Amino acid sequence: MHAPDGFLNAGTAVATGAVSAGTIAVALRRTREQLRDKQVPLAGISAAFIFAAQMFNFPVAAGTTGHLLGGALAAILLGPATGALVVTVVVVVQALAFADGGLTALGYNVLNMAVITSFGGYAIFLLLRRLLPSNATGVILATGVAAGLSVVLSSMAFSIEWLFGATAPVPFDTVFGAMVGVHLLIGIGEAIISALAVGAVLVARPDLVYGVKDLDRATLAERPAMGMRGFLIGGVLVALLFAVVVSQFAAPDPDGLERVATDTGFIDSAQDHAFGSSVFADYATTGVANETLSLAIAGTAGVVITLAVGSGLFFALRDRRREPDRDHHHAAV
Repeated sequence: MHAPDGFLNAGTAVATGAVSAGTIAVALRRTREQLRDKQVPLAGISAAFIFAAQMFNFPVAAGTTGHLLGGALAAILLGPATGALVVTVVVVVQALAFADGGLTALGYNVLNMAVITSFGGYAIFLLLRRLLPSNATGVILATGVAAGLSVVLSSMAFSIEWLFGATAPVPFDTVFGAMVGVHLLIGIGEAIISALAVGAVLVARPDLVYGVKDLDRATLAERPAMGMRGFLIGGVLVALLFAVVVSQFAAPDPDGLERVATDTGFIDSAQDHAFGSSVFADYATTGVANETLSLAIAGTAGVVITLAVGSGLFFALRDRRREPDRDHHHAAV
């Protein structure tokens, strides 16, 4: 879903940029009100993990791949406002340091990948929570379905933007059908990764998960919580594992958006990235001939950068009032 520069016209880029900026401003304020000190490490690790997981493209159909978006996952762990900020950090770092996603496309990339998936995915999660059992199994099932459908919402959002900002004579219904069709398949991978990630955090530190703050901890797990230090180390190691090892097995075929653009005929609208010759452009390291090592260095750098930027941002935004369990009194966004 990382759209390059040129896929949508300038007016649509400006309009979506304004919507994204306004939404992120609200998300910053809500995060400042809600984020507790002990959630700050989870927010930073979530940014690093989502960055790393997005390096792994999994095959979904002949010649097409998908990767994690992560908005619903981050929203369920941290709340939709903070979740949107987490994915925004990832999208901005990818655009500026890795030439992944256009600079003029940041408005619609943030809107589609961070805002829509976080707020839309969390809304679906809340609805499913009312229908499913109030236990860990119900939470994990709700996470999987919400995450999968959040990818479809993101594809629908791009299609609607195409309706107003098309840069090629390709009909809206053609783009809409192709986008939704392929992203339904990509959503299956999103669902599996998100459900596994939330399940792991529920086992280790259920007290950190925003989406279950209304449940009795005994309902979720009888196991003792992992210490924060162990949780931090484990989270960073998992992110590095994805960035350095798992990413080496990424399928080489184009992702859903690029495949749709190629098949429907608007791929030629894409423009070269302004930072296309940067050190880590396209997740390769300039000057390192060995492809495996080049990817591993770029992935490690990405994890470090997103962890640092995310942790710094959320440390600055954290709720300094430090009232115990005050999140139980906040209504869901």
